Amino acid sequence: MNWLRVCTLALTVSAALAAASAHAQQGATDATVDRGRLEQRLVAVETLLEKSSAARQVETSGDAAARQKRERAREIYREARAAFDAGQYARASALLPEASAQMFEAVRLAAPEQVTAPKARADYRARLNSVNALHAAYQRVAAEKPGAAGVAETNRNIENLIREAERLAGEGKVDAGRATLDRAYLLTKAAVSSLRSGDTLVRSLHFASREEEYRYEVDRNDTHQMLVKVLLEGKLRTAGQRTLMDKASQLRNQADAAAAGADHTTAVRLLEESTRELIRAIRSAGVFIPG
Repeated sequence: MNWLRVCTLALTVSAALAAASAHAQQGATDATVDRGRLEQRLVAVETLLEKSSAARQVETSGDAAARQKRERAREIYREARAAFDAGQYARASALLPEASAQMFEAVRLAAPEQVTAPKARADYRARLNSVNALHAAYQRVAAEKPGAAGVAETNRNIENLIREAERLAGEGKVDAGRATLDRAYLLTKAAVSSLRSGDTLVRSLHFASREEEYRYEVDRNDTHQMLVKVLLEGKLRTAGQRTLMDKASQLRNQADAAAAGADHTTAVRLLEESTRELIRAIRSAGVFIPG
């Protein structure tokens, strides 16, 4: 039985037992619990705990926490079996779901990589698709602005990050590849917004109000802040970088205060100034983006 089938079995049993528990908690008595069905559930849980692939997985994993959870599941099962033998069917019915839940947790702990790896790879592919789509958008915008400085350099940086992410993922280092893609995504998004930042025609067509433009600039500023954080993470910041970051933060706070007072025209101007300081910080980290 493979991992997917083990999980399916555990979830199925857990769901069935949860339903039984809910029934017990809604006033079920020993007389109202179906003894035959309860006995079948006892057999199912015993199989899950002792004879299934899930049980073998926990036994061979060497994970102390997983084995502890399984032992707890066994203790609860023994209580349920004792209650059943004593004719306390409602109590036995109420205990079984907890035994099953503890065992399922044991299985999860025994092989976390088998649970998380497929999701990590799916997340990586989704992020790669987003980066590629945004990169294509950047190239389209750049083509509309042939005189913009630094476009080719930025494009090379993005492509290098994508290649590095693919190399890491190909070596099985999916988490590291995803982190590299995150940097590529932020860099590309920041580059696109910076290319468009001076285009008043685009703004007049797309912003219905200054408040809407303010929200756009907030997102733009947030993107640049995250990019600076990613680029400088784990590195000693220079005095110049700290000055730029402090000034950007002050301007952002002033912009937020202006927006709180409904002065969105001033807020937009202050946000643009804040983002320009962040762009300078990004460039000081060795990554050029237009703007």
